[in-house]
Amino acid sequence: MSEPLPPVVDADWLAPRLGEPDLVVGDVRGPNAHARGHIPGSRPLVVGSPPPMTDAETVSAFAAEVGLRLRRHGVTGEERLVVYDRGDGLGAIVSAQLAELAGHPRVAVLLGGLADWPGELDLGPAELEPVKTRLEPRLAAFPTRDELLARLEDAELTILDVRTPEEHSGRSGYPCDPRQGHLPGSRRLDLGDLFDELGRPRGAEEVRAAVGLPEGAEIVAYCHSGSRSARATLALRAAGYRARNYAGSWHEWSRHSELPLER
Repeated sequence: MSEPLPPVVDADWLAPRLGEPDLVVGDVRGPNAHARGHIPGSRPLVVGSPPPMTDAETVSAFAAEVGLRLRRHGVTGEERLVVYDRGDGLGAIVSAQLAELAGHPRVAVLLGGLADWPGELDLGPAELEPVKTRLEPRLAAFPTRDELLARLEDAELTILDVRTPEEHSGRSGYPCDPRQGHLPGSRRLDLGDLFDELGRPRGAEEVRAAVGLPEGAEIVAYCHSGSRSARATLALRAAGYRARNYAGSWHEWSRHSELPLER
């Protein structure tokens, strides 16, 4: 049996493991960027972007589509899958959560991505070998508005708003949103509390001190449209939290008048 796979790994962890038979390294930047330079042995792995709305039918259909894309890239679900991007972590954490939605049980993000890779890069396109293995979607990996509505008073779940104080309070926001405010009971945290001035996640102890929750706590992060909260999810996972990103975020929540809000 292979060793456990942490949710976030760095180059020091990955480099000596390259070439291990049960390890697949996926480059989420796209096939053209991959051909111009990639981590040796990695393959392009493009799974798409999350849907802006999280109704059950949309999420189920998208999970099946992501599973199909994984199979087209030769991913079976039996390997340890490490994904990387150019370096900011946004594309990698989004892709990791989508792979989890499709049913992949062991996915990690490479911290620092290609920018922090210390070794030489390989050039040229990769030959992909599609597989027929079918993954079983894990819909719980992808927070939806229905889940959050049902769990607003769940003491086991912390909903973390990483927008600005003005957005959280409802004093301002994006004009495309019909309502302003925040999810009831959600806590606000600055992204700067999770990332340093270079854009790297702060140390685990520092992040846990900022969040104020013990390691292993369950957190769903959100922002306006899921980008800031995706990066927050990366830092939270690196600090040992069971963190997920609500991709619909306020952009979706504000459009449903039946959903409660606080100002």
